[in-house]
Amino acid sequence: MIVCAGNIEQFDFAKPVGIGLENVAINLTRICMLEKPEFLFFVGTAGSYGDKEIFEIVTSQKATQIEQSVITEDAYTPLEEGVEGIASLEEMAEIHSFFKDQNVSRETVVNSSNYITTNETAGKWYRQRGIHLENMEFYAVLKVAKAFNIPAAGLFIVTNYCNKNAHRDFMKNHQVAMERLTIYVGKWTI
Repeated sequence: MIVCAGNIEQFDFAKPVGIGLENVAINLTRICMLEKPEFLFFVGTAGSYGDKEIFEIVTSQKATQIEQSVITEDAYTPLEEGVEGIASLEEMAEIHSFFKDQNVSRETVVNSSNYITTNETAGKWYRQRGIHLENMEFYAVLKVAKAFNIPAAGLFIVTNYCNKNAHRDFMKNHQVAMERLTIYVGKWTI
């Protein structure tokens, strides 16, 4: 099953699950209980902490949920900061084989938060820890998938860098990103 955030990131081929960690957790849990999908594939946009380029397509099975206050050493959490999807080798091989000729980066770690990073120093902190993208929903997708023992992965297109212009650039690039993502995934789902 292909899922997306919804609202301005909605596709004909994907089921919307909500924007942000909580909405995804609630709605995707309901879907998993009622529809029992065999595989979850999240499709959406992401901000780059600096290494990934605008409109670059990236697949991932790894997410973290690290809030900005951790960077400034003003917080800690007893919660699991990272999660990894459990897609089988065959499922990931199928995804990667489809995208192999399309210059798609693989296995990038994606950080999720209900807030968008606008501080470039924070971006450097994430990159030093091997985290390169930011998407508000992916961590929750992987956590729900893990709870239901459902293989999961994600596909992202970069719309902006995580800096002071993050929102402006997201809005400027969003339409083109959605069109490109629709073409990429549309070819795969036919």
